[in-house]
Amino acid sequence: MPIYEYSCNACGNQFEALVRNNKTPACPSCKAQDLERLLSLPTVQSSSTRAAALRAAKKRDAAQGKERMHTQIEYERSHND
Repeated sequence: MPIYEYSCNACGNQFEALVRNNKTPACPSCKAQDLERLLSLPTVQSSSTRAAALRAAKKRDAAQGKERMHTQIEYERSHND
């Protein structure tokens, strides 16, 4: 059961659909079946893309940690007064 990407020719909506038995899905926005199947690009994984993703995740986690710490300090200040 593959997942395909489609573009609706009637309203221009782009969406993904799980296709069973080669049936044509309907657009979730306008319910039209005048669709164009789009080419899906594969995801490429390499050591450099993994390293970049790890750096981004660490940066995001550090920012979330600072925000949690700030929220905790504000909470404690408001309840100690």
